[in-house]
Amino acid sequence: MTHTLVQDEVAILAVFTEHEEGMRLRDPARIVARYAPDAVTCTLAPPLRNTGLDARDPEALAGWMAGFTGPITIEHRDLEVAVAGDVAFVHGLARMAAVPVGYPDGFSMWMRTTVGLRRRDGRWLVTHEHQSVPFHMDGSFLAATDLEP
Repeated sequence: MTHTLVQDEVAILAVFTEHEEGMRLRDPARIVARYAPDAVTCTLAPPLRNTGLDARDPEALAGWMAGFTGPITIEHRDLEVAVAGDVAFVHGLARMAAVPVGYPDGFSMWMRTTVGLRRRDGRWLVTHEHQSVPFHMDGSFLAATDLEP
């Protein structure tokens, strides 16, 4: 791996660290600052996708965060980074843990994450983010949130 690719990978992984820190600190502006203006996100919550300003709305994210008490943590694991010029692709797993208002036991669940990034003005920005959990194919269609790596 060349020195430039190593630097790119370090900078890209820092985008994921920013996400983790933004969640830990409950800082929506810090989280959405990682997104390009034309970003498309497919998160666990409806709708099927968010684009542009909807994908980068700190007020909407703050409203979602208000539904939790205590810390909201994200932990990334097994991230694989591929870089080609000004485009990068990352996939791996993420664990989210939080305590929703009214549910004192909270939850911890693993999900799949895939992120596309582009280097713009020397900075890596998320242009596409997809999160998902598998669901049981037994007819119940329940999300399989109890899976662990």
